[in-house]
Amino acid sequence: MKILVLGIGNLLLSDEAAGVRIIEALGQHYAFTPEIDIVDGGTAGMELIETMACRDHLIVADAVLTGSAPGTVTKLCNEEVPALFTRKISPHQLGLSDVLMALRLTDEFPRQITLIGVEPGSLEPAIGLSPRVQQAIIPAMQQILAVLRESGIGIREKTAQEKADYPTTCLSSSVPFTTESQI
Repeated sequence: MKILVLGIGNLLLSDEAAGVRIIEALGQHYAFTPEIDIVDGGTAGMELIETMACRDHLIVADAVLTGSAPGTVTKLCNEEVPALFTRKISPHQLGLSDVLMALRLTDEFPRQITLIGVEPGSLEPAIGLSPRVQQAIIPAMQQILAVLRESGIGIREKTAQEKADYPTTCLSSSVPFTTESQI
């Protein structure tokens, strides 16, 4: 299987960065079998077409407006995903629905799509997540890990040295991990 875990969001708009922070934590703490790619899509748009094309499974982590309480983790699958992304939550957000439409037109649409979204509390210009959204990073990551396990992906927690060696671009405090039982 060719699986892509794609984190999207704008680091300069507080909770809009949730998707990027989720995949940073995922890469920091876990190692995977080779059939998976973890990509920070940031605010890129159509530049991601080749990266997303012809995937068996596309897993997207992002901030999403569902009307739920801030920090709520939402999981959507397949046709539910493009419908949600017709509404952009910030002027800089990836037009994921446009990319998905282009992939459909070129017959390169992913076979399966899963969205793990976190309801933002703040979209104001600021670096760092609000406390509720920061607390949602681990549950959102657990959802992604569960989806990957269902797909047969081998997952192992990284050693302390591997975690220390992992390059991180986090500008805010790191995700608090204390025990494996939290994951």
